[in-house]
Amino acid sequence: MMQVTVRLFAMLRERAGAGSVDLELPDGARVGDAVAELGPLAEGLPLVMAVNREYAPEDRVLTPGDELALIPPVSGGSGERWSRVTSEPLSLGGLAKRVRDHRAGAVVTFSGVTREVEKLEYEAYAEMAAEKLQSIVEDAVERHGLCAAAVEHRVGDVPLSEPSVVVAASAPHRGEAFAGAREIIDRAKAEAPIWKREVEGDESRWVEGSEPTDAG
Repeated sequence: MMQVTVRLFAMLRERAGAGSVDLELPDGARVGDAVAELGPLAEGLPLVMAVNREYAPEDRVLTPGDELALIPPVSGGSGERWSRVTSEPLSLGGLAKRVRDHRAGAVVTFSGVTREVEKLEYEAYAEMAAEKLQSIVEDAVERHGLCAAAVEHRVGDVPLSEPSVVVAASAPHRGEAFAGAREIIDRAKAEAPIWKREVEGDESRWVEGSEPTDAG
């Protein structure tokens, strides 16, 4: 077992009645495990996590003595900017909730699903892909004046008709929302280090791609 200090801010601090809590976690626990351990304390808030003052994904492995900070939406910001690479099934509805904003008159969503083959197998350089997707989302928010934006990409096996990537963007008007969502999915496909293999019965093949670009 190991001890990890979790720092809390704003509404999280008020919920807990303290600025931090100490958790006892099993060796090898990840950021997501710590958040789950907090239970209702973290429910209902779109959170960004940081480990030792650096933003971290949910699958980041924690080590003894780490300081984990849970950061709720900041005042005066441009809304949620969320990205994730995960082996779990994706929820377009859940992602759309992340980009809800009182300033938004339009919410655009996109779901890319497996077609024509039994399944797709996705492999990723997960840490780099997560950073790249986050950068793409942040660029799109700034460039198109979005209220909020989010993208998730699945790795592992994605069966026929299930989504491998989902995008959501909100903006005051539909034009900006459509443009922002389109930029996120186009750049994600061109820049994120993620590969796919088509599987049909006993046959499989890697899908031919192109050299990664960096439009940032």
